[in-house]
Amino acid sequence: MTPHRTVQTMKPATAAKKLGVYLQATPAEFQEGVVSRTELSALQADPPEWLRELRSNGPHPRPVVAAKLGISIAGLARGGVTGALTTAEIDALKRDLPEWLRQERATQAEVRKEAARVREKREKEQEQEQEKNAAESGKPRRRPS
Repeated sequence: MTPHRTVQTMKPATAAKKLGVYLQATPAEFQEGVVSRTELSALQADPPEWLRELRSNGPHPRPVVAAKLGISIAGLARGGVTGALTTAEIDALKRDLPEWLRQERATQAEVRKEAARVREKREKEQEQEQEKNAAESGKPRRRPS
């Protein structure tokens, strides 16, 4: 006999987050039920029309809006954007490029630049540590391929 497996389910909010859509814009039957992992996989593999429409035109949740604008979620809040935006609204912001968005993009660029600098420094330190360990053990250092 095979053991009985329970179906893993998630709340609609979790499924919407994994699908990258704004929960309140999804159909009522999606919002009111639970979603199994199998159903989520099916939605991702072959999205129904409502899901394709939401992904294309929105409204989009804040993480998606932030990514489309090239800023952080905190940057959205600092700019006064607290809710979901449609693709048209996001495009209008990109076109108009208000001062707050320009500033947040500059801030994000600095954050990325600093993260790259720290990552490079860490990699260099690890490489030096490997060389030191190889020299101490008398074995040649293995180079990554």
